[in-house]
Amino acid sequence: MKRAARRWWLAVGLAAVCVAGVCAQNPRGTQQKVGNPLNDLLNQAREAIARKDFEAALAPLQRVIAEQPDFAYAHFQLGYAFTGLKRWDDAKREYSRAAELDPRMAEAYLNLGMLLLGRERGAAVAPLRKAVELLPSQSRPRLLLGVALEETDDLAGAIDALKGAATLDPQDFDIRAELGAVFLRAQRCPEAEVEFRAALSLQPDSPAARLGLANALNARHKPEAAAAYRSYLERKPADKEARARLARLLSEAKQYDAALAELDRLEPDPDADSLALRADILIARKKPDDALDALRRAVALAPRRLDLREGLGRTYLEKKDYASAQKELQAVLASDRDNVPAWKDLSTAYYLDGNCPAALAALQELERREPLSAGAWFVRATCYDKLKNVPEAIAAYEKFREVDQGRDFNQDWQAEQRLKTLRRIQDKKH
Repeated sequence: MKRAARRWWLAVGLAAVCVAGVCAQNPRGTQQKVGNPLNDLLNQAREAIARKDFEAALAPLQRVIAEQPDFAYAHFQLGYAFTGLKRWDDAKREYSRAAELDPRMAEAYLNLGMLLLGRERGAAVAPLRKAVELLPSQSRPRLLLGVALEETDDLAGAIDALKGAATLDPQDFDIRAELGAVFLRAQRCPEAEVEFRAALSLQPDSPAARLGLANALNARHKPEAAAAYRSYLERKPADKEARARLARLLSEAKQYDAALAELDRLEPDPDADSLALRADILIARKKPDDALDALRRAVALAPRRLDLREGLGRTYLEKKDYASAQKELQAVLASDRDNVPAWKDLSTAYYLDGNCPAALAALQELERREPLSAGAWFVRATCYDKLKNVPEAIAAYEKFREVDQGRDFNQDWQAEQRLKTLRRIQDKKH
């Protein structure tokens, strides 16, 4: 699940905290006041902020700070006004100054941490840890700390923070959904499933939680994953990635018609992966012509994807279009000389096309990378035989029989008969 998609609540949370932060208190827990006329300027700024006229709040707050530069509350309010204006660097400076001046102002640490989330990797962790310390009974700072720790790939730390938040508020949807997502990323799929189900019990129509549950089930190869994806797609039909996953699940279950129906919903703008899946399904349904069309489209979208060109070459080979197969496989091997399957397919394409010298050269390249199979030795023997290279053909047929151990009766019989003939020819030459 994409992080941005599942964390829609971050912006909402920031606004809520900042509005609450407008009434930030001093360490003694009483509203911090100053004498007139500065108090009038603060009231003017509060009124502007309340009506979201953040620009109007700047001048009075800056005048207060000019008179009392160590007034933490004014710096905090100015940071909030800059936040409303999306002047992130200015807001960061003011929240940091407020926290420096009043180390007990939890709102300053909390808003600073939220401001830094997603903008400066890892920078949000320290202020949010401080916010958790100052607000030990509140779940939201722990939730935000979990998000910040996940951004630094500290999944264990994120899980600990989120578990703490869930203990404080087990009925908070955002906490359960985020914990499920981090469990999923940590490949702790059973626990992810539990959290996503808990989230859905709180918000049954949440697309993000439904997608998370589907992904958790899919990671465990549970058959109900397909139904979970369908449930999600009813709410988010435009999610191509999820629809492609559903199509793949249906294909793996050999529900080819249903899989193709899902892929059809991606038209007219499919991606290379969905076209490759379509080709696999069409090959399984014995429709190589349609599979070729899908693979050509996939290669046109991603011409540098060697797996697609290799699949295209293999499909040409099945269609007995040996020249086209050779072209695609040669292109693959030009970029990846150690691609063993491509060498195997290329040697077969040359052999079936009657080009024995090229087939032998491809088999030689293959042998440099792995021991030849019995079938490859039979092809090598047959090529030498056709080229009238008697000693090489005899050696290759003998090696074939040694490797095959009689498993392929027909080829073993052919090799035996050719060996008798070739040995007589060799004897006559001597």
